[in-house]
Amino acid sequence: MRLRYAGTCRLCGTTVEARVEAIYERTTKTVRCLSCSPTAADPDEPSPAPEIEQARPQADGAPPADLGTAGASARREYERRHAKREERVRKKHPKLGGFLLAITNDPQSTTAWDTGALGEERLGQRLNELASESIRVLHDRRIPGTRANIDHLAVTPTGVYVIDAKRYVNKRPSLKVEGGLLRPRTEKLLVGGRDQTKLVDGVLKQVALVQSIVGDHVPVTGVLCFIEADWPLIGGAFASRGVEVLWPKKLYPRLSTEGPHTAQISGLHELLASALPEA
Repeated sequence: MRLRYAGTCRLCGTTVEARVEAIYERTTKTVRCLSCSPTAADPDEPSPAPEIEQARPQADGAPPADLGTAGASARREYERRHAKREERVRKKHPKLGGFLLAITNDPQSTTAWDTGALGEERLGQRLNELASESIRVLHDRRIPGTRANIDHLAVTPTGVYVIDAKRYVNKRPSLKVEGGLLRPRTEKLLVGGRDQTKLVDGVLKQVALVQSIVGDHVPVTGVLCFIEADWPLIGGAFASRGVEVLWPKKLYPRLSTEGPHTAQISGLHELLASALPEA
């Protein structure tokens, strides 16, 4: 059908403009773009992407799921960019290349990957230490059909946590709320005074994808976990549109909370590992 209003594909997160052909899923009131619908399915019957549709928990006795390596894809991208710059400089300046590389740094577009990888690695190491029969983790999972990834997944008795690690050294996350009475309420995530609401948007897309895999009966919570940020001595953690914004030590107790989904942890872990391969 042609959409009357613009929407966002629940699987890939792509914006679907108004009056564009797409699938509107009446039962869930969500939109699915045609590229995520390989067959002419009934618009009322949602169908997940092919990679997810075939995902099933592994049978008893099957090898354990590959947990992945925290920060691996970000680390590879940093090393690729670093090596490419070094090659370019040495080729352009055969005699002075080594000296120029020694006195200059990689551009911010390259060092950002190193910063991100370090944050994921540190959080991933701690999550691995917490892992047990009641806390199963996965790291650096590729989102099918995209170049994007999910930093960390934690399957716990209270549900699944989609964790996006962010390393903003000495910068304070805060929530700015506008409107609410005479105009619509809006929330902005500020980090060091700069608008970073896009980080919340990104986590919400990941949450929607994971929810489509595990089903509506399992709670899926999005988390922005800021590492080495400037948090106040009292308070500090908050939520924006359902996404928890906090720091590592605030996150760990939540993962350890008792809940009704203990018996499903192993199956959910295998299901997610199969549907979202290592990046």
